Amino acid sequence: MPPSVAERYLRLGLQLGRHVEGIVDAYYGPPELADAVKGEPPVDPNALVSSADALLAELEDGWLRDQLIGLRTYAAALAGRAYSYADEVEGCFGVRPTFTDEAVFAAAHRRLEELLPGEGPLASRLHSWEASIRIPADEIESTIAATIEKARRWTRRRFGLPAGEEVVLEMVRDEPWLAFCGYLGDLRSRIAVNVDMPMSALDLLVTAVHETYPGHHTERCRKEHELVHGRGLLEETIVMVPAPQSLVSEGIATLAPDLLLDGDGGPALAAVIHDAGFEFDLAHARAVARALEPCRWAELNAALLLHERRAGVDAVRDYLERWGLMTPQLAAHVTRFLQEPTSRTYTVTYPAGHELCRAYVARQPERFRRLLTEQVRLRDLLEAGDPTR
Repeated sequence: MPPSVAERYLRLGLQLGRHVEGIVDAYYGPPELADAVKGEPPVDPNALVSSADALLAELEDGWLRDQLIGLRTYAAALAGRAYSYADEVEGCFGVRPTFTDEAVFAAAHRRLEELLPGEGPLASRLHSWEASIRIPADEIESTIAATIEKARRWTRRRFGLPAGEEVVLEMVRDEPWLAFCGYLGDLRSRIAVNVDMPMSALDLLVTAVHETYPGHHTERCRKEHELVHGRGLLEETIVMVPAPQSLVSEGIATLAPDLLLDGDGGPALAAVIHDAGFEFDLAHARAVARALEPCRWAELNAALLLHERRAGVDAVRDYLERWGLMTPQLAAHVTRFLQEPTSRTYTVTYPAGHELCRAYVARQPERFRRLLTEQVRLRDLLEAGDPTR
């Protein structure tokens, strides 16, 4: 029997993964297929483009076709096609990155001035405030574990969780990200937290929720339960970085803290910080976070400066410090992220995914449940909002 379209899609994704480590974010499909690809020599990227074209010719408009366009774009870039940065991002994720007017950041800075009064530059006041609620590195693991358990209970009540799901927490160092949810299949995830980076109490709460409940882990285990086991959708057993599913996934994960921390779950999570012995005003911290939110687009501007306008690394770091109000350490960390092969185009998924998913959900919890359990397409989200404003 010839392989199905879904099996060919999995093979294409796994073959792309032979070229760039980490481009396959998760795989829990047929192990024999993964073993076969691993046992073969890497396939020339031009041949992968041809394979994607053949699959696209057989598919009607739909979720799987959206993902294939992303993979074809990535394969063509590997094959040497001279895309502009904006073209590559749009081809992979379905949204075109545009440069945000710095007046947007200046307006956000003015709102922050009201929330963080005092002497000295705004960035210094922001960093001092963050330092005042910082969690020591040796306290992060226990505090984030307690946060995850509270978030899990809230998520189970609000959105449901399949029986047997679980997460394993691990502290790591020297990574280009703050935290990472590695989905292992069988309803399990490995949550890695980079303790090299300073983490405020708010950062800790947001990170825990983003990576676990009701963020990345919740999405992946719900979709395995509903779509793979429930409906037999084999294509859901692979998660590819350069595809629209990543933008939707980051939209879910960045929206998750808004739902929990700004809703009825906030007090229970704030209590975790208090119980750990730290003073923390959740309402004020969330107000600061909301005021700072537009500055997330500064990271996309930085990517455009780096990859389209050929700005130097030092200039990009300075830009992030000025407009993103980042510490030098964080600006250097983000600049590293923007240069990694697996993440150089990925930064669009955070602000655009958040805006699109927020507009789609629009205070309707059932829509967030749909994001967790259905193959919601980027087109569905675009009808509810435009991330490029």
